[in-house]
Amino acid sequence: MDYFGNPAVWLPWSFAALMGLSILIYVVLDGFDLGVGLLMPLADEAQKDRLVASIGPFWDANETWLVLAVGLLLVAFPTAHGEILTSLYLPVFVMLIGLILRGVSFEMRAKAPLAQKGLWNGAFFAGSLMASLSQGFMLGMYIMGLTWTLPHVAFALLTAVFLTVGYSFIGAAWLIWKTEGSLQTRAIGWAKGGIWGLVSGIAAISLATPFVSTRIFDKWFSWPEALYLSPLPIISGALVVFLWWQLSRMPHKNDRWSWTPFAAAMGLFTLAYGGMAYSFYPYVVPEKITIYEAASAPESLFIILLGTLFVLPAILGYTVLSYYIFRGKATELKYD
Repeated sequence: MDYFGNPAVWLPWSFAALMGLSILIYVVLDGFDLGVGLLMPLADEAQKDRLVASIGPFWDANETWLVLAVGLLLVAFPTAHGEILTSLYLPVFVMLIGLILRGVSFEMRAKAPLAQKGLWNGAFFAGSLMASLSQGFMLGMYIMGLTWTLPHVAFALLTAVFLTVGYSFIGAAWLIWKTEGSLQTRAIGWAKGGIWGLVSGIAAISLATPFVSTRIFDKWFSWPEALYLSPLPIISGALVVFLWWQLSRMPHKNDRWSWTPFAAAMGLFTLAYGGMAYSFYPYVVPEKITIYEAASAPESLFIILLGTLFVLPAILGYTVLSYYIFRGKATELKYD
């Protein structure tokens, strides 16, 4: 354990990095399939089947990353797990109900009689909306330090709306890549509208974060710390300009560059997430508990790390393999 230095330092840092990576992958991957569910009411009946088909091979596996992230939080930072889950019990409950509703409706709509299909389509949308809003609300409350005051709840409600719009945008970007014809054209229109919600959400969080504490304010605006953060807004701005430029010229001949909006959207989410990680480190509970204070004993973390080094590559390998096998345009989803 001493090979990399003090295990009380590098082990909590390693688990924080693994947990952060798991959350980021979940937000991007489950974000687009939640976004597709949010777009269901905007599509006609034939297009709804193609929307579901575009996420059919991936949606349940994407949620594995959420399970991994929460599991790492529990075993590596049990004190923080108790603090966070206690504060966010209600939105977590709403999120789980939404995810369960999505799973049930996804399967039932394929077997339900035609007269009941609309009901399950509505349930799929409702589950996606519940999960998205609750995740956005939890994000806002986390940024505000998990304290339930009226201004903090108002900010959390605002981030709930913005994250939901952001998910719908990345869902539209996914559809641009995975569909063609009239549905792809409609997805381009949805993405053009959704991008400004995503930008507004990132801007709102960016404006609020420095005022959470003087420590974060100094990390953002003191020299040379501000220099370390400066590439993030510059690259983000460039990505937004690139996205709008691409969307304004789509669809391209022979469907070229249809993957670029989704790649750029992933970049925007990653940069926003990186800015948050930079701001709150080393705290796992903002301004209350650091990763080093919340960490389990180094001996326990080392044993858990050995197991994680087997589990994480397996999940990552399965994810890469599934996306490789089901590459290309979405086809009709059948349950024969």
